[in-house]
Amino acid sequence: MLALRLARGAHPLVQLRRLLVTAAAAGTGFLLLCTLGYAMAHPDASARSVLRLAWCVAPMAATVYFAVAVARTDPGTRPRPGLSAIGLGPVRLMAVSAVTTALSTTLGSMLALLFFLHLRGDLTGMPFDGAAAEFLAADQPLPLPGALTLLALVPLAASVASALVLRPRGEKQARMSGTSTTAGTSPTIGTALTAGASATAGPPTTAGTTPTADTPPAADTDSTSTAPGTSADSPTPSATPSSATPHDFPVEPLDPQRPAVPQPAPGGLPWSVAVLAAGLAVEMYASRSGPAPGLALPGRLADGPAGVLAGWTLTAMGLVLAGPAITYLCGWLLQAVRPGALRLLAGRVLQEEARRIGQPLGVVCAVASGAYATATLYAGARPSFGPLSTLGALLVTGCTVATLVTAAVEAKHARAETTAALLRLGAPATMLRSAALLRAGALVAVFVPLTWAVAELAAMPLTG
Repeated sequence: MLALRLARGAHPLVQLRRLLVTAAAAGTGFLLLCTLGYAMAHPDASARSVLRLAWCVAPMAATVYFAVAVARTDPGTRPRPGLSAIGLGPVRLMAVSAVTTALSTTLGSMLALLFFLHLRGDLTGMPFDGAAAEFLAADQPLPLPGALTLLALVPLAASVASALVLRPRGEKQARMSGTSTTAGTSPTIGTALTAGASATAGPPTTAGTTPTADTPPAADTDSTSTAPGTSADSPTPSATPSSATPHDFPVEPLDPQRPAVPQPAPGGLPWSVAVLAAGLAVEMYASRSGPAPGLALPGRLADGPAGVLAGWTLTAMGLVLAGPAITYLCGWLLQAVRPGALRLLAGRVLQEEARRIGQPLGVVCAVASGAYATATLYAGARPSFGPLSTLGALLVTGCTVATLVTAAVEAKHARAETTAALLRLGAPATMLRSAALLRAGALVAVFVPLTWAVAELAAMPLTG
């Protein structure tokens, strides 16, 4: 009930993101049901039916990835200080977010079932009733348990993935994963910018009190005095809060005199280069090892040896793993060779957001590399793109691009306090816009040639 109330009272842009998740889940569920219909219409081609089901893994993974990104940016389930006092701690909010994701994806699966039944002719009342009756084996009864099992894959995977990503973690783990411990703040940049403004405020005091001459000094840890009704061995509420978690407020208060330690550079670049090189080597070996069993995917997008497809998969994984490290490297390059205020700000922000936007950017580059390699492979011929192949390609491309846009919006909200601090210090708004354009230009200048080079190398074994 709480998840429904939060979903109903959300902002229109949040509702739009949830509707996009619903549309993606509907498309993926329809592909899974079409695989079931093909298996019913061709009972002797079990191997091709299994291959079509395996082909649906890519759209399903893209849909789940997009659903998790939307769940992370949902303001309705974002932890805030004081919610634990009314029973909405980090674990409860994590469960609410998982239920909200399950509701959106389940709605999409139900829409896919209705559309599938209309195409089979089981339901009437629309212009396209029974348009694909022969392909979807309308003369046979639909196995309801199998259809519901396939439709439950996307909601189950999306809700479990959302719960795992949003699970309560320590401050160090949250910073390593790219999520801030407080909503809408960037501790590293924000505290450094506001340190000068708060330097004269004096030492921090207890909330609701001000230091005066009549105020006694705070008791140190060696004091034996205790509050009435408590013992010396029992923890005090200020020492161990019952609901203090990293998602409510930081474990250690942010002190302007001691800014937080900057995040270390992502360390996945050597492994990503190794995986990328291994994928290219597998492709080269599979293309020159003579005749090998091929995998005829729907639409004939990759009628080639299975080793070549395995090499493409490893190459895509290498690009995904290299995304955060390359993004951090772009930020470092922006600050090289005596940077000014504009380049320094753009580089520092890019380094701070490397983990948040680097991985979605790597996924987009992997998809673009695969699309470019496919276009290069079929440059002289026109492959037979069927409606299901087109739907699958649109789902993968649309979900990855939408995930990148969602991550960029999340990064903008995360540095909102830093932006406000810069404006209070007198920074012109044009400089902030110029820094954003500089960051985007640096990412395009690095990732576009890298994607093109990887795509050319991936298509070379089959074209040459």
